[in-house]
Amino acid sequence: MTMRTRACRRALLTGMTALLLSQAAGAEKPNKQNVSTTAGDDLAADFGAREAISGARLSPDGQQVLYLAADKGRATELMVANSNAQGDPHVALLADGKPMRIQWCDWSDDKRIVCLVYLVTTSAGPRLPFTRLIAIDPDGKNLKSLAEQSGPYTLRMSQFDGSIIDWNQGQTGKLLMERDHVPERTTGTLLASTADGLGVDLVDTHTLQSSTVEQASPTASEYISDGRGVVRMMGSETQSVGMLTGGERYYYRRPGSRRWESFSNVADNGPGLRPQVVDPVEDVAYCFDRKGGRDALYKVALDGSMTTTLVYADPNVDVDDIVRLGRQAKLIGVSTVDEKRSTVYFDKEYEALATALQKALGDKAISFVSSSVDEQTLLLFAGSDTDPGGWYVFDRKTKHLNQIALVRPQLEGMTLATEQPITYRAADGTMIPAYLTLPPGGARKGLPAIVMPHGGPSDRDEWGFDWLPQYFAMRGYAVIQPNYRGSSGYGDTWSLNQGFKSWKIAISDVTDAGRWLVAQGIAAPDKLAIVGWSYGGYAALQSNVVAPDLFKATVAIAPVTDFDALKAEAVNYTNANLVAQEIGAGAIAQDASPARHADAFKSPVLMFHGTEDLNVNIAESRLMNDRLRAAGKQTGLIVYPDLDHQLPSGEIRADMLRRADTFLRQSMHIGG
Repeated sequence: MTMRTRACRRALLTGMTALLLSQAAGAEKPNKQNVSTTAGDDLAADFGAREAISGARLSPDGQQVLYLAADKGRATELMVANSNAQGDPHVALLADGKPMRIQWCDWSDDKRIVCLVYLVTTSAGPRLPFTRLIAIDPDGKNLKSLAEQSGPYTLRMSQFDGSIIDWNQGQTGKLLMERDHVPERTTGTLLASTADGLGVDLVDTHTLQSSTVEQASPTASEYISDGRGVVRMMGSETQSVGMLTGGERYYYRRPGSRRWESFSNVADNGPGLRPQVVDPVEDVAYCFDRKGGRDALYKVALDGSMTTTLVYADPNVDVDDIVRLGRQAKLIGVSTVDEKRSTVYFDKEYEALATALQKALGDKAISFVSSSVDEQTLLLFAGSDTDPGGWYVFDRKTKHLNQIALVRPQLEGMTLATEQPITYRAADGTMIPAYLTLPPGGARKGLPAIVMPHGGPSDRDEWGFDWLPQYFAMRGYAVIQPNYRGSSGYGDTWSLNQGFKSWKIAISDVTDAGRWLVAQGIAAPDKLAIVGWSYGGYAALQSNVVAPDLFKATVAIAPVTDFDALKAEAVNYTNANLVAQEIGAGAIAQDASPARHADAFKSPVLMFHGTEDLNVNIAESRLMNDRLRAAGKQTGLIVYPDLDHQLPSGEIRADMLRRADTFLRQSMHIGG
C-alpha cells in the first residue's frame, strides 16, 4: 500500500487466461485540466512534475548513456546520448503510459538495450499487471520481445515473464534470463511444451536464440548467478493449496556441481539467511539475517561447510541494502539509513573515490549507479534535501567529472527548504525519529503546519529531496514526517505488526507529532493539518477518529479506509492469506477502519484517488466519502480517471497540489 514501492499483489490464482500485447461538500468530481489556477500555481507545476531524468545506465564501453525522460502526461521516452555530453540525445523508444510504461532499461552490450515494460489489462476480468522484457537497438530499431511466445494451447497465463540475473559482462549481447515457462495442452498435438514454472535460459538479445541453463521448476521463485554465467542458488516460495505462505526455502550448489543442497528456510518476516549475491572468487553467498532484531549482512561459504561470518551490522538500524557495481554486479559495500543514508564501503578504492567526489560536489550524497566493463568510467547520482539531484559521468583516468542531466531542472536556482532530522517524545515516552521541513527564510513559529505520515506502512521516510513536503514548505507550511512505530528500517521491535495490527501505536505516534509541533510553538494550534498518501492517507483519516480535535483539515490520497475492504481486494490473488494475516481479523477491522467512524470527524476532508489503483481500490475512498456525507461532515473526493496508485502524471500531480493547498488554506483561514 505504499505510494513509493512495490505493488501489493503478486500473482493471480492459476486457471485464468488473459491477453497481453472545487470540491462541493460530499461531491465526487473527476479531474478537469482546465481548472482555475490559484496562488502558488507555478510552484504546483514545478513540484508536481515528474522527474525529468531517471534510470540512467552506462554502456559497457562507457561511451553511451541511456536514461528515461518524462514526456507529457504519463508518457516516457527512452533516450540515448554520448556519455561525454557531445551531440544531442535521441529517442529510442516511446511509451505513452496508456497503458504501457517503461520500468527500467540497461545495456546487454554496446549495440543492444533491454527494457522492462509494464501494463495493466482487464482482458481476464479484474485489472491485472503484466511485465515483459524487450530488446531494442540504441537507434530505436529491431524491437523484439524476449518473452516466450504463447500459443493457443497454453494452460495458464504468464503475468511476469522473467528477469535478468546475469548480464554476462555486457560484451556479447547474451544474458541469463529467468523465464516463466507455461505448459500447453497435449491433446491433438505432438509439439506441445510441458515445461512449467521458472527456469533460466541463455538468451541472445540480437537473434532471440536461447538455450536452457536451468530446467523450469513449478516451485522455483528466483535464481542467483555468480556474475560469470553460473547459477549457484535457487529460491522457492512456500505455498499451501496454491496460496503463498510468505516463507521461502533456498538451495545452493557447490562449485562444479549440479546438485541442489539445502541452504536456509526463512519464515515470513522472520529470521533466516536470505541470499543476495554470490561471490565466485570467495565462493560465498552474501546474505541478510537478523542480529539483535535487525538485518545484518553475513557471508556463507558454499563449499559444503556453511561457515557463516558476520560482515556488517549496525547497532541502531537495519542494514538497508547492499551496494553493487560493474557488469558482474560485484559487492562493494552496504548502506544504512539512520538520520541520513550512509554507505560503508568494503572496497577501499571506492571509499576514497566516494569521499573525494562528495567533496567536489559540495557535500551532496552520492551513489555509484553504473560502470563500464573495465570500471574506468563511472555513472553516479548526487543530490541532497535542497538539491533534487543530477547524473554525472566520471572518468577515473582523466579525473574529469561531467554532468549529464538534472533531475528537476525547473527548480535549478530556487532556494529550497532544508529537511532536519529530529526526534520527539511519544505519549509513552518513546523517542520517535522524524524529519522537519520549515519554509525557507522567514518565521519559524506560529506557522500553518502539516503532519505527513508515510505510506507502506512497512516503509520509512529518509533524508533527501521529496517533492510533496517541499511543495508545502515552499507555500509556507511547516511539515513533519514521522517514522512512527510500524515503519521499516529500525528493527523488529520498531516494526511491530507493520502498522495494521499495531495501528493504535502507529496512529498515536502520528498524532503525537502534531502535538509536538504545537508544543514547540512551530504550529499554530488552529492551523494544524494532516496530509497522507496510501497508508499515510489511512493514518490521516484514522487520526480524526482517535484525536478529532487535533487537526483542522485532512487530505488523504489513495487511502485505506476499511480493513475488511482491503482484505477483500486480495481474494483473487495468491497472497490473499498473507494480506489477511498482516491486517488481522475480528474486532480490529471495526475499531481500526475510519469509514466505520465517520461520526467522529470534526475536520473537513478532501480525498484524491485514481480509478486504476491496484494497491487500494477507489471504492475505499468512495465508501469514506459516502459515510462522511451521510454523517453530515464536510467532505470531497477528486477522482482521476485511468490513473493508478502513484498518480504518475505531472499535470495531475500539479492539479492535486493546487487543490490541496486551496483546501487547506480555506479550511484553516490562511491567506496568500
